[in-house]
Amino acid sequence: MLTNLSVPLLGLVDTAVLGHLDNPEYLGAVAIGANLFTLLYWTFGFMRMGTTGLAAQAYGRRDSFAQSALLVRSLILALGLGLTLILLHRPLIQLGLTLMKPSPEVAALAAEYAAIRIWSAPAVLCQYTLVGWLIGTQYPRGPMLMLIAANLLNMLLDVLFVTVFGWHSQGVALATVIAEYTAAALGLYLVSQRLPRPLAPTPTLLGRGQDYLALIRVNRYILVRTVTLLLALAFFTAQGARQGDVILAANAVLLTFLLIISNGLDGFANATEALVGERVGQRDQDGLMDVCRRALCWSLAGALLFTLLFAVAGGLIISLLTSIPEVVSQAQRYLPWIWLLPLTAVWGFLLDGIFIGATRARDMQNTMLFSALLVFLPVWWLAQPLGNHGLWLAMTCLMLARALSMGWLFIGRTRRQQWF
Repeated sequence: MLTNLSVPLLGLVDTAVLGHLDNPEYLGAVAIGANLFTLLYWTFGFMRMGTTGLAAQAYGRRDSFAQSALLVRSLILALGLGLTLILLHRPLIQLGLTLMKPSPEVAALAAEYAAIRIWSAPAVLCQYTLVGWLIGTQYPRGPMLMLIAANLLNMLLDVLFVTVFGWHSQGVALATVIAEYTAAALGLYLVSQRLPRPLAPTPTLLGRGQDYLALIRVNRYILVRTVTLLLALAFFTAQGARQGDVILAANAVLLTFLLIISNGLDGFANATEALVGERVGQRDQDGLMDVCRRALCWSLAGALLFTLLFAVAGGLIISLLTSIPEVVSQAQRYLPWIWLLPLTAVWGFLLDGIFIGATRARDMQNTMLFSALLVFLPVWWLAQPLGNHGLWLAMTCLMLARALSMGWLFIGRTRRQQWF
């Protein structure tokens, strides 16, 4: 949980540093640019989620070779994908900006931000693999050290590049790139200390082409699920941008709150992934259900705390993040939607953890497609007269739909004992 809560610090610091400049266009540009990279990088989020489930099951079986081979092959795949993203970044970024349709001023700044940020692609995808492997082998302290170190460095560089050097959104991008490579280097060191057996680059360990295709096939459902979720978030940002730069900036502040909620509650989900995967590897039905019950209790307690936090201190946090009066006013206007999100989203986060640990990725894909296409988009369409309130209503309904559909599948699989 501490690891995940350190992640939105990147967004909090970026928002706070830029939110106190005179022009809201810088904050809007980073909101657009960061959303593009969230969409781009988390398209490959299966590198983290798939690695966690497979590593946890290998750990449960006490199969040291499978753990090492999974790590090496996943890192090679991550490097290849990261370099490919750098080669193709110009058309990808242009496509993203075209779909989001920000104002010309914001689009120009966002393009500058993206041209720098793309160079972190290999480091980010390697981090996904390293974090997934460390969580799956039940060493969550490793990701915590990686992300805290990266976030502290990012904060220092943000202040230096933006407030001292005056590089604005470009400085934020450069600070993030440096922080990402630092985290990846630290992660490689931590993993080297945790490997169950020494690594030698043997043909068996490196694997063949079919081994890498097998990794992709195993994770294809997570890929579709992740892309669907991120397209929904990108659509949310794009619809906010069409309502003007002030609404875009206000939503950027509130989405930072959503990142805090999701990353905090995902801490319990990540622990659940590792423990569920271990129980599945051991074929322990009673242990599996015990993990699920305990994770549910802790997740609900965490959701209640987040609701209380933002109900009591949400207005104060907004004022700390930005001093632009019109942005503060709009963010406070839509703040009550943030009060609802922890209790509506917690179920989906927890069930994601259970399904990832059990490598039931197809269920995750199908429920996300249902929630986005048959709930989120229709609710947004019907609620358009409500403006930005309608947009937040659609987001809340997306979270509820995920919870109900995944809960229904969980109950069915448990009754039929289909987790193995």
